[in-house]
Amino acid sequence: MALSSVKIGKHTLKYPIIQGGMGLGISWDKLAGNVSKEGALGVISAVGTGYYEDQAHVKRSIGARPYEAESFYSKEGLHAIVKNARKICGDAPLAVNALYASNDYPRMVRDACEAGVNIIISGAGLPTNMPEFTEGFPDVALVPIVSSAKALKIICKRWKQRYDRLPDAIVVEGPKSGGHQGFTYEQCLMEEFQLENLIGPVKEEAAKWGDFPIFAAGGVWDHEDIQKMISLGANGVQMGTRFIGTHECDAHEDFKKVILGAKESDIELLKSPVGYPARGVRTTLINLVDKREGPPIKCISNCVSPCQRGKEAREVGYCIADRLADAYLGKTQSGLFFTGANGYRLKEIISVKTLIGKLVGGEDS
Repeated sequence: MALSSVKIGKHTLKYPIIQGGMGLGISWDKLAGNVSKEGALGVISAVGTGYYEDQAHVKRSIGARPYEAESFYSKEGLHAIVKNARKICGDAPLAVNALYASNDYPRMVRDACEAGVNIIISGAGLPTNMPEFTEGFPDVALVPIVSSAKALKIICKRWKQRYDRLPDAIVVEGPKSGGHQGFTYEQCLMEEFQLENLIGPVKEEAAKWGDFPIFAAGGVWDHEDIQKMISLGANGVQMGTRFIGTHECDAHEDFKKVILGAKESDIELLKSPVGYPARGVRTTLINLVDKREGPPIKCISNCVSPCQRGKEAREVGYCIADRLADAYLGKTQSGLFFTGANGYRLKEIISVKTLIGKLVGGEDS
């Protein structure tokens, strides 16, 4: 069955596929630009843009790391990423993913609007005030990520009351996704919280508020999975991990090797300073953290509010900003490598064009 186009606000995607935003630095200009160029929705992660290229204005501290949230979430870095992605995809719809848990979240959303993106996707918490920060940019579509019908109801109710606005689309994410989960560790393993069982209730809740598309995320791997999610009521899907296995993915080649070399048993739910479990690969870092022998925790970048300026980082044994940055830089001994539950299925590096062709055409993948 052919995949249909889908509209998010005023923007039309040729294919109903959103490339998940992966930070730090895994989905920046090269990946997002090429995904949008091929007819899906490329998504730039706003996390850690102070690491993008060599920005003279970025304040740096220990180990040349961006100092404080203003530098970690660099406006100039984000604008440069969007500008370079536009050189690849032209006027095709382009998105930014901004984590609600981020310090400087309001500014990040504003920065994305000013950079000229078409769509902002936001999760890691309930972005109940996101419309407030996009005022003056009526064409920018807003897409919250939710993990339940209850979460969607809260967002729709508050957006409607405060801003007379509703989401332009919704991503419903199950517990097989890479990175942070919207569930406790126990819930991630329970049948009722699996993606297949979330779509129906979320679709029912969405129907009470309007006619906006639903994208299913978390463990979606191939054309067959896409068709399954659509048959369950979704209008499309969001996929992250599969795009790591592309030449255009902005990750370091050694990052890709870690994911390609991972066995199913290596991919685990890990403790995180954000307060919810995160899915990634067990590496040297995780083994050291388990023994309380991980790298020093300095809280240089002050990245996310739930961490409480390094308090939670010291509890779990690592700084998430520094460790994700090391992964982006290809430091396999000290990096934190996020992947979805199906990351072990990555066996080769292909082009974005080839991957989109497989996802759309249903080739064996």
